[in-house]
Amino acid sequence: MTRTRSTRRVLAATDGLALLLVGVTACAGASAGDDEHPDQRTFALSGRTLTIDSDDSALEVVAADSNPAGKIEVTRWWQGSVAIGSDPKATWAMKGDRLVLRLKCSGVIADCAAKHRIEVPRGVSVKVEDGDGSVRTRGFKDALSVRTGDGSVRVTDSTGPLTLHTGDGSVHAEVSSREVHTTTSDGSVHLEFGVVPDLVESRSGDGSVTVALPKGAAKYRVTTRTGDGGVDVSVPRDSSSSHVVSARTSDGKVTVRNAN
Repeated sequence: MTRTRSTRRVLAATDGLALLLVGVTACAGASAGDDEHPDQRTFALSGRTLTIDSDDSALEVVAADSNPAGKIEVTRWWQGSVAIGSDPKATWAMKGDRLVLRLKCSGVIADCAAKHRIEVPRGVSVKVEDGDGSVRTRGFKDALSVRTGDGSVRVTDSTGPLTLHTGDGSVHAEVSSREVHTTTSDGSVHLEFGVVPDLVESRSGDGSVTVALPKGAAKYRVTTRTGDGGVDVSVPRDSSSSHVVSARTSDGKVTVRNAN
């Protein structure tokens, strides 16, 4: 049987689509952890504040005693492929007190991933702005602010004031900070304190909120609210206390208890 011209066109398009799907499967799932030869670079920091400006990367930010004053150490892992389009590229630059991290990955069947570890000397206040990616931090005695559009936030071993926000992801902090503010539009919040805090404000649009406070003689002025879920407050309460805890969620359980 002779194939018509239109039939041949359909078959050619189908074959092309099949090859395209094979290409998608072949390059999908890039992982920055697969980079066995990460790049390293040192940046100079003149002041005592640092803003980390990232568009698309998982971030680990660490306060390091080994870092000399005025030096930021950055390690970068990344992988990327683009079937049709410009080659992917990861860039980094220090602009004043702002460390700018960019991942350029666009085209047909683009698949890229990046991860950065940033070591910051003690005595520097840090602000993290990440468009898309999880953020992990530890060891900060000075003020720390973290904002990510999509990804979880985790903070440990820190004593300075904290402001933590994610548009979509969980927030987890195990700290000895006196003042903590957290918000997430969609995700759970778990805060555990090693010292009695002065002010805790925690909000979730959709997820449970748990605040674990030190055992002892302290009493707390606690306010809670949930649109759909239970409330369990088991710490000593005093409406005139200077230790204020506010925990709210639109959908989920609110728990304020003593730490284990």
